[in-house]
Amino acid sequence: MAARGKLIAVIGDEDTCTGFLLGGIGELNKNRKPNFLVVEKDTSITEIEETFKSFLRADIGIILINQFIAEMIRHAIDAHMQSIPAVLEIPSKEHPYDASKDSILRRAKGMFSAEDFR
Repeated sequence: MAARGKLIAVIGDEDTCTGFLLGGIGELNKNRKPNFLVVEKDTSITEIEETFKSFLRADIGIILINQFIAEMIRHAIDAHMQSIPAVLEIPSKEHPYDASKDSILRRAKGMFSAEDFR
C-alpha cells in the first residue's frame, strides 16, 4: 500500500474556501470531519479556534488561514511552534495581506540578522 501525502486545510471566508475546494483540497477524515472551515459573520471565535486546534494533526501538512481570521485567534497561532503543519496566512478578497501582522514571517525575520545576507 502506498503512503498517502499530507492534506492542506483551509480556514477562510466563503470565496477562499470555494476556490481551494474547486482546486481539489476537500477531504473528510474517518470521523466525517472536513479539512476546511468556512468562516461567516455568525461563526464564533471559539469555533474557529477549536477547528484550528483540530487541524493540528498528523495527516495535515499545511493550514491556510485568511489573515483577518488569523488575527481573531492570534494567541492560538502564536502558541503553535511545530513546523508541521505549517500555518500560512493568506489574503482574502476584502482584506489585503499585511506582512507586519504575520507571526510566521516575524519569527523568520527574528532568525536572521542583516549580516547573514551580506
